[in-house]
Amino acid sequence: MIGKNKKNGVREILLMGVFWRILFIEAVLLVYSLFYRWFTEDAGPSDLFWYAIRIILLVGIIIIFMMVTLKKFLKDKIIIPLESLAAANKEIQKDYTKAEKIDLADDSPDEIKTIVTSRAAMLKQILAVSEERLHLVNFIKETFGRYLSQTVVDEILASPEGHKIGGTRKEVTVLMSDLRGFTSLSEDRDPEEMVQLLNRYLEKMSKIILKYDGIIDEIIGDAILAVFGAPKSHGNDPERAIACAIEMQNCLAILNIGVLESGYPCLEMGIGINTGIVIVGNIGSEVRMKYGIVGDAVNRASRIEANSIGGQVLIGESTHSQVKPTTKVMPAQHIMMKGMKKPLVFYSVLAIETQDYKVALKESIPSDARLAIKLPFQYWTIRDKRVSSLPILGETITMDESNIYATTDQPIDLYTDIKLNFNFCVEAHCFDDIYAKSTSTQMEQNQFCTKFSITAMGENDKNIIRKWMKETSV
Repeated sequence: MIGKNKKNGVREILLMGVFWRILFIEAVLLVYSLFYRWFTEDAGPSDLFWYAIRIILLVGIIIIFMMVTLKKFLKDKIIIPLESLAAANKEIQKDYTKAEKIDLADDSPDEIKTIVTSRAAMLKQILAVSEERLHLVNFIKETFGRYLSQTVVDEILASPEGHKIGGTRKEVTVLMSDLRGFTSLSEDRDPEEMVQLLNRYLEKMSKIILKYDGIIDEIIGDAILAVFGAPKSHGNDPERAIACAIEMQNCLAILNIGVLESGYPCLEMGIGINTGIVIVGNIGSEVRMKYGIVGDAVNRASRIEANSIGGQVLIGESTHSQVKPTTKVMPAQHIMMKGMKKPLVFYSVLAIETQDYKVALKESIPSDARLAIKLPFQYWTIRDKRVSSLPILGETITMDESNIYATTDQPIDLYTDIKLNFNFCVEAHCFDDIYAKSTSTQMEQNQFCTKFSITAMGENDKNIIRKWMKETSV
């Protein structure tokens, strides 16, 4: 430890080393002289005593002379240059970027000059490598932070074992979102325009997820899989996920204003949230891996999201049990889904209010603003992305640009996806196929009454309905 123990300093070591060596040599000479005089001259004790005193005084004078002259010589030639070098190196430990230049006298030893020159060259190289490494680390963080969460990137880079395959069991809250009807919309649009639109949407949603400390695990087309509680839990992961989802829905409503001005149809998004145990970590092989999550909680979040409609935030039973006191929801919905032994239970969220978050979904169109109109239509059920071959007849009771309330010839299971078509044209405009989901059904006056929540509808068709609603409200 340089500078902490003065006895180990170069000044003390050199001077004391010279002193003891001179003293040892003089002591040997003294003893030799005494024995020689006693042996050759047969001197008595008194003569030897005074002879020894004279020798000791002479030795003392020699030692004092040598120490004074050597001290100045060693100090100027060796000690000061080495102490300057040690002090400069000590400063580097505090801040390596402030490496000071060491000034040496012209007559300093060549070896010390070589050390100083080599040190300067080595520091220059170290600074260059360190700066290059810092740029590389920042580049990796910035680049991969766009593909992974910045938190995940920091964790992988910080740990020597971060790149290895493996994971841990952890309770997380999974958020899945998906745009409604975006695939069919893409079929009639320029691919480059649709990518630009999708990027606008994903940029807004990603910023909100990161704002709530969520991790974007995957972006698959227009779908987002986000995780709250990995790699570290915040203690309020379900609340953060719900508040994030509500803000995402409200943000999409604002985003749609600009989307409409750009000539695109409104975007609608469904969100499903579920909490449960998953495996979190590096998944894959040595050839190709990803940081992600695996588990039944992810599958359930996907199932819940599949039952959502545009503008909805649905949460699973496990999530609801943790946020029940702070979250306002609609009554529980139960649906039996393929491959599940028990019904899937979920709740439609309206608002959440905690110490940290207070957000609510923007109100949908009020019931008194709906258009009361009877329009015949036919629809086909969709199961596992297969459209049934035989149509079922129905007739609207009321409708708006988001929902159709209708009577049907046959009962329809709750949360069934359908393709609906009005079999008439108006003002030289024929309605395109409308995709919807049955969100409530009941018997009224011996008729099957169903609410269909629209998941995909052409903008021209919406404009016709808006026009009718405006005319009837006047």
